[in-house]
Amino acid sequence: MTRIILSLTMFAVLSIGVGFLLAGDDETFDWRVGGGLFAIALAGEAIRYRIRRSRARSGQSSGI
Repeated sequence: MTRIILSLTMFAVLSIGVGFLLAGDDETFDWRVGGGLFAIALAGEAIRYRIRRSRARSGQSSGI
């Protein structure tokens, strides 16, 4: 659980930074870019969680 929180916090800070950098001279936040980046991070973490959970149910291991 700590890994998910740490990962999403890092991606939130990164997407906020990119949103402000790409806003241009308006000095406002670019919600489409920042929100899109964070949505990609959420989707990736959700997929990773589902894969990990399905492997645990079936008894498979990555072997590493």
